[in-house]
Amino acid sequence: MTTSSPPAQGFDGAAVSGGLYTDVTEFARDTPWLNEPAELYSAFGMGVFVIFGLMVWWRARHQGNAVMAAVLAIPFAVVIAYAVNSGLKNIFQEQRPCRALPGSFLIEECPPLDDYAFPSNHTTVAVAFAVGLLVVSRWIGAVALLAAVAMGASRVYVGAHYPHDVAAGALVGTVVTLLVILAARMFAVSFVGRLRTGALAPLLAAPGAATGRPARAR
Repeated sequence: MTTSSPPAQGFDGAAVSGGLYTDVTEFARDTPWLNEPAELYSAFGMGVFVIFGLMVWWRARHQGNAVMAAVLAIPFAVVIAYAVNSGLKNIFQEQRPCRALPGSFLIEECPPLDDYAFPSNHTTVAVAFAVGLLVVSRWIGAVALLAAVAMGASRVYVGAHYPHDVAAGALVGTVVTLLVILAARMFAVSFVGRLRTGALAPLLAAPGAATGRPARAR
């Protein structure tokens, strides 16, 4: 009779920031009034970034081609950052802290075995959005960045991730987004300019907007 071998040991996240994770989850145990808001934001807070994205798109209709190119690049940056992050998860295969530290207080249900922790997808997507928004609008981007920090913190608070999962996710989201927007501004500005004079003009340019001149982020 053959027996199945145990799953390969992945990256040991508990050895990196397990102590800090336990401190945060114990804080969550002591603040029950915050548990439901944190869980709701952790699960549905990504909608905030979509709203911010619509706001910068609407403003960009009055701005230059370079700004609109950066705005249009943000969704691509988010998708690419998510894909890169998911690839890293499969490489490191770090088990969720709810399995490595089973005595910890949890708000969110422990995910399946093959849903790895490092880096945090939620944080990667939130930070990718926030960095892209910050490039095109300082004030909207600053608010989005605070929302992204709150998203990352909520992922530890509900027990889904170690702090280093969140930090790594933030790094992935930042690097990928900056590279994608840089590429958009280098190679796509003239293409966006052509789109703004064609059938997509109502979506990409406000009537009478001086689209040829890049505008400063505000």
